[in-house]
Amino acid sequence: MAETLKTVVHNFNSGPSVLPKEVFEEASRAILDFNNSGLSILEIGHRTTLFQPVMDEARQLAKDLMSLDDDHEVLFLHGGATTQFMQVPMNLLSQNGTASYTETGTWGVKAIKEARLFGNVHIAGTTKENNFTSIPDKLDIDPSSVYLHITTNETIAGTQWHHIPYDCGVPLVADMSSDILSRQIDFNRFALLYAGAQKNMGAAGVNLVVVDKNILGRSGRTIPTILDYQVHIKEGSMLNTPPVFAVYVVLLTLRWLKKNGGIAAMEKLNQEKASLLYGTLDSLPLFNTPVAKKDRSLMNAVFTIDDPQIEKEFLELCKQEGMIGVKGHRSVGGFRVSMYNALSIESVRAITDLMKDFANRKL
Repeated sequence: MAETLKTVVHNFNSGPSVLPKEVFEEASRAILDFNNSGLSILEIGHRTTLFQPVMDEARQLAKDLMSLDDDHEVLFLHGGATTQFMQVPMNLLSQNGTASYTETGTWGVKAIKEARLFGNVHIAGTTKENNFTSIPDKLDIDPSSVYLHITTNETIAGTQWHHIPYDCGVPLVADMSSDILSRQIDFNRFALLYAGAQKNMGAAGVNLVVVDKNILGRSGRTIPTILDYQVHIKEGSMLNTPPVFAVYVVLLTLRWLKKNGGIAAMEKLNQEKASLLYGTLDSLPLFNTPVAKKDRSLMNAVFTIDDPQIEKEFLELCKQEGMIGVKGHRSVGGFRVSMYNALSIESVRAITDLMKDFANRKL
């Protein structure tokens, strides 16, 4: 009986997304037998000598890769970035206080909505008027703000802050869910940053929070214990049962990142991938790229085709050729190619070759 040839799969999903093969292999071994213990990683106690080193190493590796100083603590928490939309203002913003926010896309809008439950929100910059196809050129920050919040990369809109407003005059807070560890940034200049793991760091189910201890305890608010950053710091991210397996996958991914040159190497590769993809899109009149060139995301490239029928044909071709996750977000349509750290340059070459061939046939 002839063996069926398996189509090579190229994973462009926006999250949960592509992870290194060796991470999957090691994680799968741990599900059956973790560190020769005879137990699965899914069944070990979180307060045992088996798991404590996992949490300790994951937190330390994150600190090392980000070159964090002693004032900054690393936490791994439940809930993903959406929980942080409310946990950040709950911990930092007093009832009568003001926080400045930038409105640059779906995730920025969601963060603003939650912050308004806890205090006053000042919109320091918005690109709503151009359908979130750029990043604000100028910011109008309320000087009394407790912090400025930005979304460094808008996964749906396909925009990215390439010039971080470090010198904004107030503590800087960022949602980095879709570009964490993808480029060199001075992480110590953030008062707080957070990121869902399921794009560049690991599997869904755990959230990274990096916080400067000096900004905590000032809100005057009574905070539920499970949502209090200070308590989580005191307990070393072990206040309650952590998402054990998700933290372990983060650890494996951080090891992989360090072994492969760290953030600097990832940034070089990500720039190469984005340059290839955007260069191809710009060379093919069939495709439209709505985002301003200066603000294009290195992580999530969004584009469209004017004719809905041709869009449908291209999506079907992608499916046939093993190009997964190319369909744009349901709220905007079109296409989206996500190029996170673990995506190979070969996958980007594969889809750009497909684009060229498809466009040539449609001329």
